[in-house]
Amino acid sequence: MKTSARNFIKCKVKEIHQGIVSAEVVLELADGQQIISIVTKNSVEELELKPGMQVNAIVKASSIMIGTTD
Repeated sequence: MKTSARNFIKCKVKEIHQGIVSAEVVLELADGQQIISIVTKNSVEELELKPGMQVNAIVKASSIMIGTTD
């Protein structure tokens, strides 16, 4: 697989919450932290995503916002 994204994070699928059109995929990193990805239901089916499956989270963002509680 080739992509222009530079941020690959190895993780595993922890949970998949299917909706009518989209799905929330909970990914777990090696240290236990979680990333949540919203993808189409069709993508879950095409990628054959299942809990326990090893995957790469590919992060591509044009900006990152930072906020404080002050």
